[in-house]
Amino acid sequence: MAPRAADSTVLAGARVVLPTGTVEDGRVAVEGARIAASAPEDARTVDLTGHWVVPGFVDMHNHGGGGASFTSGTADEVLTGIRTHREHGTTTMVASTVTGEMDFLARRAGELSELVEQGDLAGIHFEGPFISPCRKGAHSEQLLRYPDPAEVRKLVDAARGTARMVTLATELPGGLDSVRLLAELGVIAAIGHTDATYEQTVEAVDAGATVATHLFNAMPPLAHREPGPIAALLEDDRITVELINDGTHLHPAVLELAYRHKGAGRVALITDAMDAAGFGDGEYQLGPLAVEVRDGVARLVEGGSIAGSTLTLDTAFRRAVTLDRIPVEDVVRSISANPARLLGVDDRVGSLEPGKDADLVVLDEDFALKGVMRRGEWIVEPKTA
Repeated sequence: MAPRAADSTVLAGARVVLPTGTVEDGRVAVEGARIAASAPEDARTVDLTGHWVVPGFVDMHNHGGGGASFTSGTADEVLTGIRTHREHGTTTMVASTVTGEMDFLARRAGELSELVEQGDLAGIHFEGPFISPCRKGAHSEQLLRYPDPAEVRKLVDAARGTARMVTLATELPGGLDSVRLLAELGVIAAIGHTDATYEQTVEAVDAGATVATHLFNAMPPLAHREPGPIAALLEDDRITVELINDGTHLHPAVLELAYRHKGAGRVALITDAMDAAGFGDGEYQLGPLAVEVRDGVARLVEGGSIAGSTLTLDTAFRRAVTLDRIPVEDVVRSISANPARLLGVDDRVGSLEPGKDADLVVLDEDFALKGVMRRGEWIVEPKTA
């Protein structure tokens, strides 16, 4: 069925997840591109009995999808990746880059900023090159650099006001000064791909870091005599932790540990997706590195390190509720409200409230995706009787 604008529509009969909790047999009124407090009597009614309606998903860490890379693809290819994730419920997303030459990343930031300015992206996230060679993951070691504040500023400036987050190994020379600079500029300083000690991580949080990039991954493990960054990031209420809930990056017990210690208000479910998300197994490039995707798991051809994910957020949502037994309301906060708040777009998206964009996802009783609306237009229109 072709996408169609919902000029005046009422979604009725579903369990609707609001900031205040779940409403049984709820109603969501849509006028044009926005959620409305009410709808006219002649509004089209869509009967969603037996379904859930939740806010559109917000992904603050995403490298691509649909066969397209946000780091190196053309504008049309990036739009293909965006459309792929929208079809899986992600109505708001940031484009994440991977480590590359500084001049290339600066040019790329300028190109991606145009897609932010026209409303296709919510911002840019630089993951690398300011990360630790000890915890580089799927990043080229030859291209890594210390986080010199002048170079961090160069990338932020190249993004023309659209930079939302920079991932740093804050223990490296210049790391703390770069965190302070980012805080002054209103850009999220995220601790990740780090070999920091517990004490060094505490320093970075005190300097202004507010996010942990894919907690547990690409950092020292939690140990009883050397707690490292994980303990510091879990215990501090100023930090929101990213989690990749694809069944590969994290054991369910570790996911539960993070929720138990952080609370639902300080967790952001992300994809960390690369090109193969929503596309399939095969051979890909992640920046300059060759990647093989087999059985949905992306690994570097050389060395075998996990290279991002092939996750989409509808799968992350379903796993969290059905396998990890996390309450639906908590998952909604983690996958919509929290990342929207961090990105500074929670005045428009992240929850179902009058005046906000009509971005929403329809799920069946088994939490499989059945519909996606973005700004009042069906991306995936639910089939109703």
